[in-house]
Amino acid sequence: MDPVSKNPSSETVISFQPKRPALSWSVKIRRKLKSVAPFLGRFRPLVGQCCHQCTPESLGLKLLCNTPPLGFQNLTFVNEAHTGYRGWLVRRVCCLLFVCGREVHPSPVGDRRHRVHGSERVRQALVTACSPDETKVMELVMPEVRGHLGRLLALTQTFISPNLFRMVSWMLLKFFSLMFCNVQINLNQLAALHRATRLKAPMVYVCVRQSSIDQALICLTLFCHNLRVPYTIYPNHVRQTWLRSILQRLGVILLPEGTGSERDAEMDSLYSPVMTSFIGELLREGAALSVGITAARGHGGQWLARVHQAISDGLVPDVRIVPVGVSYDCLPRHFIHPQAGAMSALRFVASLLKGDHRGSVRIHFAQAFSLKEMCESGKCRVDGGRPLQELLLTAILHNRMDSIFNQKDVSWLLPPAVMPELPPADRQQTIALTLHLKYSSTKSMAVMSTSLVSCLLLHKHRRGVCVSVLCRDICWLLEEVLFRNTDVGFGGALVGLVHHALSLLRPYLLLAAVPPTGEPIIAPRPDPESLLTLSQHCDLLTHVFIHEAVGACAVSAMLSEVVGCGGGGDQEFDVVLGQEELAEKSLQLTHLLPPGYIPPCQNAHSFALDVVDSMVRCGVLVMEEVQKDTPVCDFMKRQGVLSWAASDNPDQSSDSDCEEPDKHSYKLSQPSQCPELLFFLCSLLSVQLRALCWALESLHYLPTPITETDCLSQLHSHLKNRAQLDKAHYESSSIDLVRMALRTFIDLGVLIEDRQRDDVYLDVSPLFSQCAYKEKLLQFFKQFIAKREK
Repeated sequence: MDPVSKNPSSETVISFQPKRPALSWSVKIRRKLKSVAPFLGRFRPLVGQCCHQCTPESLGLKLLCNTPPLGFQNLTFVNEAHTGYRGWLVRRVCCLLFVCGREVHPSPVGDRRHRVHGSERVRQALVTACSPDETKVMELVMPEVRGHLGRLLALTQTFISPNLFRMVSWMLLKFFSLMFCNVQINLNQLAALHRATRLKAPMVYVCVRQSSIDQALICLTLFCHNLRVPYTIYPNHVRQTWLRSILQRLGVILLPEGTGSERDAEMDSLYSPVMTSFIGELLREGAALSVGITAARGHGGQWLARVHQAISDGLVPDVRIVPVGVSYDCLPRHFIHPQAGAMSALRFVASLLKGDHRGSVRIHFAQAFSLKEMCESGKCRVDGGRPLQELLLTAILHNRMDSIFNQKDVSWLLPPAVMPELPPADRQQTIALTLHLKYSSTKSMAVMSTSLVSCLLLHKHRRGVCVSVLCRDICWLLEEVLFRNTDVGFGGALVGLVHHALSLLRPYLLLAAVPPTGEPIIAPRPDPESLLTLSQHCDLLTHVFIHEAVGACAVSAMLSEVVGCGGGGDQEFDVVLGQEELAEKSLQLTHLLPPGYIPPCQNAHSFALDVVDSMVRCGVLVMEEVQKDTPVCDFMKRQGVLSWAASDNPDQSSDSDCEEPDKHSYKLSQPSQCPELLFFLCSLLSVQLRALCWALESLHYLPTPITETDCLSQLHSHLKNRAQLDKAHYESSSIDLVRMALRTFIDLGVLIEDRQRDDVYLDVSPLFSQCAYKEKLLQFFKQFIAKREK
């Protein structure tokens, strides 16, 4: 493992020591914490190894092995040592000399357009679009089809111009040096990429989309380290003709002219065959690709299907997939959306020139693995999944657990309307690959300092905390993150870390000094923008602690049922919980999670058992030998009722045979911090669960039937109004959570889809139009939300 460097002035270490502190109370922070030890001696975990179940042979190559640590490099810091020259003039033009010395692999277009046009896949699509007589296709194509086909084939003329790419790379290095204080790269991971390129297989880099600059950072990193620059899939429409021309010469694959969105393009019967043939030709030429997939909706998976089709068609023997994790201290505020207006761009330029509150970026390249091996291993698969409605409705409405042990169907990630020519087996394989890469890319991300501070302020110290307590909790949370084999994107002393994170988050925080000590008190601002931003920073930590968060919510739900069955008015902690019942509760909540939290090579039941074990490891539960005078909570699977045996009536027996507890039973540990830790872990998932509750309560306000787009917009308005009414929990009203809730309701059968030619219409199902069943579903969601949160 790579130890954190002890030299804070080295260029390979992120240093948070500004010359002039931006916060007026920074001197007080340093005075309070001058005796606190820095983060020296902490070892960075080895992250990015490929899956041992799906790709054991790729893992056995040990491309990403425990070699001597090479440290980190700031991508935007270029000096004369990087050029091979010395002198006064070199120091002033070193960045220009550096990019001129980088290698750009040639990417000639040649007769690519002709090969794509003459491919069997495109010919068959033309037959379908124009005429059943295949012999007349190439000569008698209808004029409108011929013109549309010409626009699509123009996309195949995309290439990488070496001189233009060098010039743009020089501009990007200057641009990112203004936008970020540093862009950190793990040199060990880049050395592993160099070893992977010797295998002579095309490389495909896959990341989870967060902003419009993710893939630009990836391409720039590869260029600066003499790795082949990939063609980039850009899923947004670019209207300006001059900009499209420049981007196509930089290897950016754009949407066709006149297409509003990626979804509209995929609905075209000719677009998919042309793009599939185009991707196959690129891979046959040895080109690399960069693909982004969305975290919530899974868009981008169709490009992975096209890569897999190239292997199936025999164009390439194999492809190496590289998951990439890009982590930001603070996402660019005005350049997140590619269609940003002029005023937004001006504000962004002004913030760059001002130079305040610049965050850092950490880019992790995971180990390259064989796509052919993953598909042939048979471990990464989602076929045989059952609809969420079949998995959970019997448990929700009738308290029967016989169907929850199956896998959840997620076929909506690649619906039949997208790439309709794809065989069902290949479609299921692509969905599994998309899920696995989404999980692997997220797992490769580093936790940044702003994520730690935001998580603690939002989920543990929502009412405010003094700086000394915040720093103590940061040390605790840091150790927990490293223990879970997740890297962090910072180094150095604790004082500098806290100062840097609070400087970036200051617009979203309230700061005050309380007499007589004058120690700063910090709390999140109670406004929508602040809480939504802090919640966005916390997303990665929810993935890191997903086992513990699911387990804590399951424990809270069981304790609430104990109280509801006569355990007393207050929440009761002195009860014994059975392993099977805990696993069942965890499994129910696991099915509600959005895709990406669990790899497809692990079934949900195995994940639920791991959840129970994780609760023991983190100290929330301890294994207990059940005594006769201890109340035992027993969920009978056959009868579906909660039975209770009280300690003051040992002679009385119940219908559920409480005298024979489960073989493995657990008890909530009794240290004083245990309830606090339980509520902290519950709070991580309460944001999503509360959004489900609010959305369900708002369904009766919708004028059904309603289009899916209008439903999303109106539900979003209702959730924002509900947050305004409660004056709290604004983080549960984000548009991403509304999409998640809408998808969950469709899968559960609460909303029924009516797919018509022009749009998709949604209506409330007759079952959940009844108040009784709607209330049961609402209570099912609410049981996992802790009753007491800080």
